[in-house]
Amino acid sequence: QVHLVESGGGLVQAGSSLRLSCVVSDDTLKNYALGWFRRAPGKETETVATIDYRNTRYYKDAVKGRFTISRDNAKNTVFLQMNNLKPEDTAIYSCAAGKTFAITPGGYQYWGQGTQVTVSS
Repeated sequence: QVHLVESGGGLVQAGSSLRLSCVVSDDTLKNYALGWFRRAPGKETETVATIDYRNTRYYKDAVKGRFTISRDNAKNTVFLQMNNLKPEDTAIYSCAAGKTFAITPGGYQYWGQGTQVTVSS
């Protein structure tokens, strides 16, 4: 079983930055595709960004140029750097790991509990 634990969420003002981290329990992290997803109140979970073992990245259009996904296989960690945050970015952010690269939430088998990000205007 693979366990994921997110951290770094919080309450910030619009225009601020946050860096989310997700530590993955499996030492073979390099074999997994990783992703960040979010769910806003009353909405379905959506993909924010994903990255495969070769560092091929996918971003939701709304976050391109503001968010950056990266991974450190030696530290079993995936990051999401979020700059110029907007109120519409408010959501619970979760990281996930999957056996193959995918750009939809359904493609990932292992999930963390999530961390709240709230952006005030």
